[in-house]
Amino acid sequence: MTGSMSIASTIGRIESIRRELADPAELIGSGQAAAATGGTEAPASASFADALAQAGLESQQAGVADAGGEAATQPTLGSAQVSPGYDYQLGSLQGLSPGLGSSSPGARIVAAAESQIGQTEQPPGSNESPAIAMYRSDTAGAVPGAPWCAYFASWAARQAGEPIGLEGQGLGSVGEIWSWAQSTGRAIPNGPGVTPQPGDLIVFGDEHVGIVRDVLPNGQIQTIEGNYENKVAANVRSPTEATGYVNMG
Repeated sequence: MTGSMSIASTIGRIESIRRELADPAELIGSGQAAAATGGTEAPASASFADALAQAGLESQQAGVADAGGEAATQPTLGSAQVSPGYDYQLGSLQGLSPGLGSSSPGARIVAAAESQIGQTEQPPGSNESPAIAMYRSDTAGAVPGAPWCAYFASWAARQAGEPIGLEGQGLGSVGEIWSWAQSTGRAIPNGPGVTPQPGDLIVFGDEHVGIVRDVLPNGQIQTIEGNYENKVAANVRSPTEATGYVNMG
């Protein structure tokens, strides 16, 4: 009986937090108000995470009894291994699988990137949105309003525990990422017989960078790319399009 009461209390606290923070526009608005008055405000995702932390729910798991009386373990909203991404459009936490902590670096990078598919600039063409601000936060010296494909790649890599840069500081341009890859032995120039691995970065000259999601049987490359047509997009690329790859394994 005591365990059931504890579970009910935990669920109730989660629902209370969800109701208080369910409206992302309200959270975003509070950040804008702080900026207008010269204050600072954490992204909405941080507010949600802070509230969970105050309730002591970041990495707990609750055993929930099913109809047959057997306990089923369900993951909570947080993960000690991979930071979750907040979907500002849906107003829901896109929690990454806790089991990813034991998976490969490439799989973790892909999972982080997948959690953000569909995030869009607000307004389109502005290089801005609350989610994009979150991506920038993982790159030292990031510039608001700048092209953000490299910021997105840096964010996904950091979420996977594989930060980009000699000091793990993140990198804000494609050229910087390629130079870092060359200096660390991660750069793979594209050519005959070159096949990337899931989680590798895919580089298009000095103009654009994305993340390899998978390689199809016909050689086409599935990607997830930030700042592709003003959003985080799932894409399919010809194997000849890339100028090179960055090995993140």
